Amino acid sequence: MESKSAQDDYTQVKQDLQSLREDMAKLTKTVSEGQKSSINSLRDEIRRESLDALGQVRQKGDEALGRAKDAGDRAVHDVENRIEERPFLSIILMFLAGVLVGKLFDR
Repeated sequence: MESKSAQDDYTQVKQDLQSLREDMAKLTKTVSEGQKSSINSLRDEIRRESLDALGQVRQKGDEALGRAKDAGDRAVHDVENRIEERPFLSIILMFLAGVLVGKLFDR
């Protein structure tokens, strides 16, 4: 009787070990797939956030460029108005600026 009981116990332990191996294989596969899924999700999230940040930077850059262009246009318009208001004074100032620059380059 005892040998049959020991044989049954041995068979049961053997089956339990096989079952444990299968469970470990399933668990390993599940963890591996979960990590791949997590990595893919993280990569997608990083890509999405990078594109959002790039869009915001591009928008702010366009706005700054627009403001700079507007400021430049206003400055040119102001200079044109001053030249139109005092053309003779503008010619004299340009002549004096040319003489000054000429003297600086002579040295």
